[in-house]
Amino acid sequence: MKFLGALQDVAKGLGALLLVVIAGTIGYRLIEGWPLLDSLFMTITTITTVGYAEVHPLSRAGQIFTIFLILGGVGTAFYILTSLVQYMLEGELGIRIGRQRMEARIRRLNNHFILCGYGRVGQAIANILRQQEAKFVVIDRDIEAINKAQEANYLTIHADATKDESLKQARIDNSKGIIIALGDDASNIYTTLVTQELNAKLPIVARANNEDAERKLRQAGADRIVAPEAIGGARMARLALRPQTVEFIETVLFSKEKQLMVEEIEAGEGSPLVGSAIKDIEAQFAGIRILALKQKNGALIPNPGPQSIVEKESSLTAFGTLEQLKSIERCCQPGKNKAKLVKK
Repeated sequence: MKFLGALQDVAKGLGALLLVVIAGTIGYRLIEGWPLLDSLFMTITTITTVGYAEVHPLSRAGQIFTIFLILGGVGTAFYILTSLVQYMLEGELGIRIGRQRMEARIRRLNNHFILCGYGRVGQAIANILRQQEAKFVVIDRDIEAINKAQEANYLTIHADATKDESLKQARIDNSKGIIIALGDDASNIYTTLVTQELNAKLPIVARANNEDAERKLRQAGADRIVAPEAIGGARMARLALRPQTVEFIETVLFSKEKQLMVEEIEAGEGSPLVGSAIKDIEAQFAGIRILALKQKNGALIPNPGPQSIVEKESSLTAFGTLEQLKSIERCCQPGKNKAKLVKK
């Protein structure tokens, strides 16, 4: 960090100044034969440019030595001064400027996720969001958690996620979804209620630590509820029963290399997917495979037939590489591309 670098420069400058003082004292002692106290006094008055008269008359060699001592002392003092200025600028002022820049970036956020809580669960969520190149902002009232999130270069808000002001600062009106992963169930439930009040249409994924909390979160308006301990236990059991299958699925869903992925594609109003058959979509986007079709009424059709038609406000579960999935997402953004798919 630049802040620590400036502090190290100050320490180096002070060390160099000490060496100049020692060298000056020894120099006057050897060249002029003065006592140590007189030599030290002459060194201090010289490098600080105080302007006292010489302790004793200087010889020609002493005068030359004094010239170099002044240059070295003043140069070292100037180095320390500039390092101190840099230290102060990159300290409190630097933190303030950095905070202002981050707040400006948060104000420009749109179609992003809000992550409430940056504990162990929150950190795992943030890693996946970053792998998927999703925009998000972290809210946590614990300064240590915020510092960790900032070290990972995440956008952060040091505040209580249960407060209206915190979610408004995170631009909840313009967000794509909210993930509530706070440490206690009461905070998760309350944050869900606040979210429903501020943006009732916003998809909510919330963390629960027990069945009672799951029921209350559902009543509060959470769309998806996750119990990390239950999921962890289920994953361990699946790994014991079918390790290769689980590893394949996790590679597809969470691969850091992003070679193969599964993505949900919305077929909203104006999307060229609407009215198209599955076979036409797969033919238009080479490499894409449609694994499931979720209809408007919520019915899920796994492995839909090639003649299945995509209706408005339905969604597709597509399988392919990151670039292939991005190509179909770009095509299907409403208002961006009104062209219909080519029917085979």
